[in-house]
Amino acid sequence: MRRAYSVETVRAAEAALMQRLPEGELMRRAAAGLATACGDLLRRNGRVYGSRVLLLVGSGDNGGDALYAGARLARRGAGVRALLLAPDRAHPGGLAALLAAGGQVVDGPDGLGVLDLVVDGITGIGGRGGLREDATGLLHTVTRDRTPVLSVDLPSGVEADTGEVHGDAVRADATVTFGTYKPGLLIDPAAEHAGALRLVDIGLGPELPEPPDLEALQYADVAALLPVPGPESDKYRRGVVGVVAGSERYPGAAVLAVAGALRGGAGAVRYVGPGADAVIARYPEALVHAGPPSKAGRVQAWVVGPGLGDGRSAEAAVADVLAADVPVLVDADGLRLLDAETVRTRTAPTVLTPHAGEAAALLGTAREEVEAGRLAAVRELAARYRATVLLKGSTTLIAEARDTPVRVNPTGTSWLATAGSGDVLSGLTGSLLAAGLAPRDAASVGAYLHGLAARHGSDGAPVSAQDVADGIRAAWRDVRAG
Repeated sequence: MRRAYSVETVRAAEAALMQRLPEGELMRRAAAGLATACGDLLRRNGRVYGSRVLLLVGSGDNGGDALYAGARLARRGAGVRALLLAPDRAHPGGLAALLAAGGQVVDGPDGLGVLDLVVDGITGIGGRGGLREDATGLLHTVTRDRTPVLSVDLPSGVEADTGEVHGDAVRADATVTFGTYKPGLLIDPAAEHAGALRLVDIGLGPELPEPPDLEALQYADVAALLPVPGPESDKYRRGVVGVVAGSERYPGAAVLAVAGALRGGAGAVRYVGPGADAVIARYPEALVHAGPPSKAGRVQAWVVGPGLGDGRSAEAAVADVLAADVPVLVDADGLRLLDAETVRTRTAPTVLTPHAGEAAALLGTAREEVEAGRLAAVRELAARYRATVLLKGSTTLIAEARDTPVRVNPTGTSWLATAGSGDVLSGLTGSLLAAGLAPRDAASVGAYLHGLAARHGSDGAPVSAQDVADGIRAAWRDVRAG
């Protein structure tokens, strides 16, 4: 599992560790890991010896890490030059080490020639508010030939704690971070700037508290949560999920939500709505009912909302489902039709799965604000509605009303930006709820499998929602196989 901590927590952990280490040891560890990563990147594009490296060096420890790493590269035969953005505040020990190793300091970008690597050591995790204009211009100049950029700890100009980007920021090909991940490395839009991530162990682990601020599940974590039938299982032990979806205008939403539920391992799926004929034609194992949902039979969880449309019948269906004493997932049209106070006062769990536009409507704000501050938005939604919230998007986030780490899904892909994909996710997650997974786990596993399924379904080509549904089996097998 990838775990991320706020800057304040990281700073406190570093301070505690430094009290037990010789002076400068922590920076030496960071610089050694950074130099190794630089060397690996240079070797992929040629070799270390004779390569041309430019360090963009800001003030403080981030610039010091870059300078000490540059010294190591210089001793391995690389031509290393440093451009100091704040010469009077450059790290003195790092600068001395670079010069002693044969590195050079340059006054500006003129005459540098072709570069093999640019190391971004401008601001790191302490930066706020985007790059200054002079740094932006300098960066554009030295990378105009598409020179690879490696960022130190965090791409300069992005917000470490939130993933927000206020102004210009470095777009790195790779980022080497120290001790632990930072939230901004995992959450868009900042994550889009980070490139390939590499974590360097500097011994910080024992100093970091529980729980982290953010976590991202990996194969082993998801595999441990997957519901697997036992010898005594029947359809009720495996979980029966009810799906209230579709309308005369959107009959396909019913089919796709049921597809996701069946692929998610539900023992049975009860469908309620006007799309019964379309559902049975595609999935004859589904159990159908004309409604209302409360009369459809026993279920362990409900999914309501995909393709419901408007009108009194749709509103009544949402209210009926929310009155049930089982976990409920609300998506799409259901999010517009729900009563906020009803959600807040439910005793059974509720999962809300909005995209940015739906989240903005629930919060009474602009979509752009949600997209720019995804972490703040998902936390506010969870607190305001006292629900588990899965905020869909380029990075899907899952938050609870209680104080648990926000989860970020690492398997998302742009192929999921297709009509009906969210309906599949709703059914899939609903089936995991019915199988007995806790709401946060069901949402996390559902998002993880959903992303993998899109990759299987696309095979590098455009993907449909039905392709995503069909890819869930392969995603499930991948996770089980590790």
